[in-house]
Amino acid sequence: MPQNLDEAVHKANVLVEALGWIRQFHDRHVVIKLGGSAMEETEAVRNFLTDVIFMSSVGMRPILVHGGGKAINAAMSKAGIQPRFVQGRRYTDDETLEIVAKTLCGEICQGLVDEITRQGADARGLHYQTVNCLLGQKLMLPGDNGEPIDLGRVGEVTDIDRDLLLMTCREGEIPVLPSVALDEAGGKLNVNADTAAAAVARLIQAEKLVFLSDVPGIYLDRKDPSTLQSHLTAARCRELIKEGVIDAGMVPKVEAALEALQAGVKKVHIIDARIPHSVLLEIYSNQGIGTEIVL
Repeated sequence: MPQNLDEAVHKANVLVEALGWIRQFHDRHVVIKLGGSAMEETEAVRNFLTDVIFMSSVGMRPILVHGGGKAINAAMSKAGIQPRFVQGRRYTDDETLEIVAKTLCGEICQGLVDEITRQGADARGLHYQTVNCLLGQKLMLPGDNGEPIDLGRVGEVTDIDRDLLLMTCREGEIPVLPSVALDEAGGKLNVNADTAAAAVARLIQAEKLVFLSDVPGIYLDRKDPSTLQSHLTAARCRELIKEGVIDAGMVPKVEAALEALQAGVKKVHIIDARIPHSVLLEIYSNQGIGTEIVL
């Protein structure tokens, strides 16, 4: 068989393998959180958005939630403000909040929407500058002495404009949500993007919640690539957190994932955005490439 025909047959086999998954996930919602240093790689983001457009074109309902820590740090540095973190959360005074909101909503979100549009699909940024979707309340962290720790204008998502979000999906637009919420008084809140994405997935009982970052998934030993876990249960994740195997920035991500699963989300995936077509490989193939977590 000629080589070019071999390649064509292989492509056809890949499409046939994907067909079952395409049928299974037709009209189902998947919440995808984009973050980490992968956001700094323009080509990786562009390729990821092509994959999201593919998902939308074959009937899935992707919803993007994004942060932008490095871009925020750069904007704060330019303004002469030193970032301050408390228990891994960015302390957010009024001046910092304006930089966070401008960077996430005015720059990153709009850039993602523009790129999706450039590639021939429809997208819509949903935030306080357009039509707001995320609703929240101020977040206080428990301190060592039992006293609550005030993080300034940092919040957590407590509700969403569900009708707006689902209508946007039904109309064939890809919703793009920066991790900025509004409180009851209309004030802005800086929200951790992992927990924001998990809240959205939980509140619409999404089929899947996908964390795209700059790590391939959960390792038993970060120094040993062979210890990447392709499948974990919620109970096993709790054990790994207790043992300190899951630590640092992965803890809030996994804890948010477990809450989402408990609320009805079917599966959570943690995958590397820098791998070409990682989101398609994880969702539409028989062998995923990251870590999937189930109840």
